[in-house]
Amino acid sequence: MELKIEKVVAGGLGLARTEGGVVLVRGALPGETVLAEVRAGKGVNQGVTREVLTPSPDRVDAPDLPTTDLAHASYAAQLRYKREFVQEAMSRIAKLSAEQVAAVAETVPSPREWNYRNTAQYLVTPDGLAYRERRSNSATAAQTDPLVMESVASVVRLLDVSKLEGVQEISLRASRLTGEVVATLIAPGEPKSYLKAADELMDCGVVGVSLAAPAARRFSAGVQLVAGESEILEGYGEVQVSVSASSFAQINPEAAGLAYIHAARLAGQGPMAVDLYGGSGAIGRHLAPNFGRVVVLDTDFDALARGRHDIREAGTRNMTFRDGDAAQLYHSSLQAGVIVVDPPRIGLSEMARDALHDSAALKVVYVSCDPATWARDVGDLVKRGWTLGEVTPHDFYPQTSHVEVVSVLTRAELPEKLEPSEMESGYGER
Repeated sequence: MELKIEKVVAGGLGLARTEGGVVLVRGALPGETVLAEVRAGKGVNQGVTREVLTPSPDRVDAPDLPTTDLAHASYAAQLRYKREFVQEAMSRIAKLSAEQVAAVAETVPSPREWNYRNTAQYLVTPDGLAYRERRSNSATAAQTDPLVMESVASVVRLLDVSKLEGVQEISLRASRLTGEVVATLIAPGEPKSYLKAADELMDCGVVGVSLAAPAARRFSAGVQLVAGESEILEGYGEVQVSVSASSFAQINPEAAGLAYIHAARLAGQGPMAVDLYGGSGAIGRHLAPNFGRVVVLDTDFDALARGRHDIREAGTRNMTFRDGDAAQLYHSSLQAGVIVVDPPRIGLSEMARDALHDSAALKVVYVSCDPATWARDVGDLVKRGWTLGEVTPHDFYPQTSHVEVVSVLTRAELPEKLEPSEMESGYGER
């Protein structure tokens, strides 16, 4: 079908309109006329570009990889599109004013357009490492990946997969700070069964190998050390944090560091701040120099343990790590004037939004990896009386359609049901 592309929408898809309705086309850019293979989808039809009849001036040559969905656009165009994704969500989902939508800042670019990823996970096949195709069980050979750091690419080039007998998948994480790489094997059995695989990986430059049992949710069945180191140090902005191949940490440390510094600037200063969904405290540690006390809340035991270890090593004395979620904000010892939230892609639950609104906070700094759920949450808080201030997209994932948002919400007064006694003392503790 010949289609005229109006714009690019979330997911990196070109939007076209036909008599039969909207078609979302992979691999197309605004202003282009393309020949696309189209199939019926849920709600809208889906298409894949087979030929570009009228190319956009923003089109560039791109690698054909399942890990990229915007690499066919120039980087300047990618940054524009990502700002537009945030604006679209603000308008369509949050129902914010045209003035607020227009005030969104330009997207902060990643310091690197390529070779920025410190993490990659591959299927182990008889023919070598492979990517799992999007929305499919099929695999594509991972010969080269221009997104990953060179230290990860080096391991992939040198690795002899015949020595990974029994391994289903492998996760690699490198450090931009140190150049080291650690690996986690995803496979059944005991660590001693994978000593040969560990030797092969360490011969390829890996400094540590762990084992995770296969599970529906990645690494949820626990991780055991096979050989070497389980963690390495990575730099994020102004701090160094411990990361492993199985832990959650942003995959573009240089870009994430810029966002964390930005979030700390928006947070300002004061007697106390809470870092909600704080993990091992990468954002919280950026808050610590400007607050009397910082409390990091998360439900990930391993992340909290790494955070406690890291602040001991750094000599930071005004931070506390707690096992807890948004429900803990009702506790009198957590009545902070500033709360920073960096939730998972699903955003804030209704309970979490209630807890934020009923807390003692006059400022919420919201860091998000999904403009749609961020817009839903921000729209709800604005309806409750909060004012949305600065909104800035950050690009952690060049060549893809993913975009992060750093924003701030404020209010002039606390909800009536919060008693003044709950704000006693500099740290808000009774």
